[in-house]
Amino acid sequence: MKLETPNKSINKSSKELYEFLEDVKNFEKLMPENISKFEILGEDKFLFALKGMPEIVLKMKEKTPYSKLVLGSASDKVPFTLTANINEVSESTSEVNLVFEGEFNAMMGMMIKGPITNFINTLSDNMTKTV
Repeated sequence: MKLETPNKSINKSSKELYEFLEDVKNFEKLMPENISKFEILGEDKFLFALKGMPEIVLKMKEKTPYSKLVLGSASDKVPFTLTANINEVSESTSEVNLVFEGEFNAMMGMMIKGPITNFINTLSDNMTKTV
């Protein structure tokens, strides 16, 4: 399953946006309102839970300075990645889109498609307000 957000314009350089997202503590500021738990587990790892959903641990898997960050599930039970693609538009503006990719059976895919789509859209929307 692959889900993608539309490109969002951010009033920060690609370097500033990248450095914001590189610090996993900042993801708490991007979380939806229905977050029930957020905990930093290390420099590159955090746990979060949304109301009615299980806890998820995300770990920084890949970093390409100023253009791409990949977070992945720390659990092998539900393997997925969340990629932030950053494109510089000008010295003070960049665009970002989020891509969620995971392998799920058909039933699980149907159950999580809506909540995951809402989740990544909220992260993307909150970047335009917070960063």
